[in-house]
Amino acid sequence: MGHLQLWLPVLAGLAGILAQEDLYRKVFVFRKDPSDAYVVLRARLEQPLHNFTVCLRSYTDLSRPHSLFSYATKAQDNEILLFKPKPEEYRFYVGGKFVTYRVPEGRRDWEHVCASWESATGIAEFWLNGKPWPRKGLQRGYTVGATAAILLGQEQDSFGGGFDLYNSFSGELTDVYLWDTGLSPDKMRAAFLSLRLPPALLTWKSLSYEVKGDVVVKPRLREALGT
Repeated sequence: MGHLQLWLPVLAGLAGILAQEDLYRKVFVFRKDPSDAYVVLRARLEQPLHNFTVCLRSYTDLSRPHSLFSYATKAQDNEILLFKPKPEEYRFYVGGKFVTYRVPEGRRDWEHVCASWESATGIAEFWLNGKPWPRKGLQRGYTVGATAAILLGQEQDSFGGGFDLYNSFSGELTDVYLWDTGLSPDKMRAAFLSLRLPPALLTWKSLSYEVKGDVVVKPRLREALGT
């Protein structure tokens, strides 16, 4: 008998259009700054996560704090969070704790990030534009809950809500993936280069999502580095 599959929910009671499509060479454009808009993502999980990798590509001229990827459970609003408090810094949260990665200030170009974590060792990896940063320790022995709300564009301070508009994202997001394993260095580089990738819980080429507010799907205006 197989594992019971749990759907990460589209938040109940919110109006929106649910879509599932191949978004290759397309982007979500978050048009306003600050913004109350966001995109809800759905994925099937068979069990809680003891390992994972999340990757995405962003393009923005924001200098204020903003959320890129927010995965919340009812027990922990920052279960998984990719957050950029300023142009030269990323924060990677697991289970409410975070590690910081200092990066060169962007040249107003696309930035591709991947973050991975494994429970057994507590090792957190961070890759920027296909290059690894020094590994750090985070939440050894922790388990990431399976029933979650996954949002792009807002940081959740409660399950599916509690937004601070001045932590919202404005700009373009694309190539969003979530795996239930830590990717190898070759696959991290493949994600940056938009090459063939292993099956994922969330995949940009077959994404189930729901737009809430002023977010538009458009063709990519210019090519990202590495694609």
